[in-house]
Amino acid sequence: MSTIFLHTPTNKRLVWYLAAEEYVAKHIDRLLPCVEYEGILFVWIVEPTVIIGRHQVLQNEVNTVFCQDNHIAVYRRKSGGGCVYADKGNLMVSYISRSTHSEAVFQHYLDCMSDFLRHLGYDAVKSSHNDVMIGQHKVSGNACFAMPNATIVHGTLLYDVDYSVLQQAITPSVEKLAKHGVESVRQRVINIRDIEGTSIESTTALAQAVQQYWCKEFCSLTEDDLHQIDAIEQEYLDLAFIQSR
Repeated sequence: MSTIFLHTPTNKRLVWYLAAEEYVAKHIDRLLPCVEYEGILFVWIVEPTVIIGRHQVLQNEVNTVFCQDNHIAVYRRKSGGGCVYADKGNLMVSYISRSTHSEAVFQHYLDCMSDFLRHLGYDAVKSSHNDVMIGQHKVSGNACFAMPNATIVHGTLLYDVDYSVLQQAITPSVEKLAKHGVESVRQRVINIRDIEGTSIESTTALAQAVQQYWCKEFCSLTEDDLHQIDAIEQEYLDLAFIQSR
């Protein structure tokens, strides 16, 4: 994957990074002027947050009472896919391609994510559900969002997620879990930290490994870029189900 790594601010809300994806996609010809590069990639880590897919029913997927009581923000994203819980043990990855062939971009990203994890020594493969698996367990969930002049792919890498909170915050149906042959969210996923022989020591180290593997060039957003992303973020905040306090 010929990619430029984009430095983004830290300690932002999850929806700020979704807004950044949109902004980069809309301005990709300016931010990615060289045809040598296919896309722009950045990674991010956030406070506990739940994000649901574009078409999901909130009440079927999220324990809103638990989230409100535990100050876990809940937002809806514009892409499809499933419900995701993120905290500081979860590395989020965003990839924006100048190509509008969304399905091809998506599959290419999943192949690259699988290759990256195999490079680290894990037996990783992509699944038919657009996840990346290590053995029988999910370690990365992903979704794709088509823009008029670009494609956005975003996904997770579970390093040290708090399973006890994840399992209470997200409430998929028994039927949905049965489709994957498991009885609980906890049974279906695995943290990279818990894999025998892992060499990655922290979520930050995982982020650095992604940068080193995928990106040879780096760039940063300007102050004007950041202000415009802030304005897009407000659109998500206006539609928030629960905002963190």
